[in-house]
Amino acid sequence: MLYDRQNKTIKTNRLLLRLFDKSDAEAVTNLCNNYNIFINTLYLPYPYTLHHALTWIEHHYDNFIAGKAYEFAVTDKETGEIYGAVALSHNHSFHQGEIGYWIGEAYWGNGFATEAAQAIVQFAFEEKNYHKVFARYFASNPASGRVLQKIGMQQEGVLRDHVMKENRFEDLVYYGILKNEMEAIT
Repeated sequence: MLYDRQNKTIKTNRLLLRLFDKSDAEAVTNLCNNYNIFINTLYLPYPYTLHHALTWIEHHYDNFIAGKAYEFAVTDKETGEIYGAVALSHNHSFHQGEIGYWIGEAYWGNGFATEAAQAIVQFAFEEKNYHKVFARYFASNPASGRVLQKIGMQQEGVLRDHVMKENRFEDLVYYGILKNEMEAIT
């Protein structure tokens, strides 16, 4: 992972994580207006419109500058094609934050979520000096759990029937990693 402070980008082997721009809204809409992404995310609306994308992107830069949240487009390092998004919240009081990610269905199974999640966790520890990073996913989406396992996170608990999605209750599975644990695996 290589973080460029000036351009606010993160480079990995295959990816460039960069801030979203309003010009990305159409691509985001095309990727997110997908029931299979909606069903596996906590807050994504469906159907997903251009207005949703523009509203979502609108405050990314200000949140980044203020240190509230870091939301990156997951793009191909060579072509710039948008594959999805990865984000990191920042709880200043507790020196920790939550990661979240989604990848467009056409790009599933290529390891992009794992590569982006690994990079954002490194960013949290190396650049922002977090003590802990955590994530949560629906138990009905084990692929998301495999991403977290691959980046060294450990399961910390399950909140049973914690949220309702599509008229059914979902368990939320929590994973976390501490800075010293990350240092031990890198």
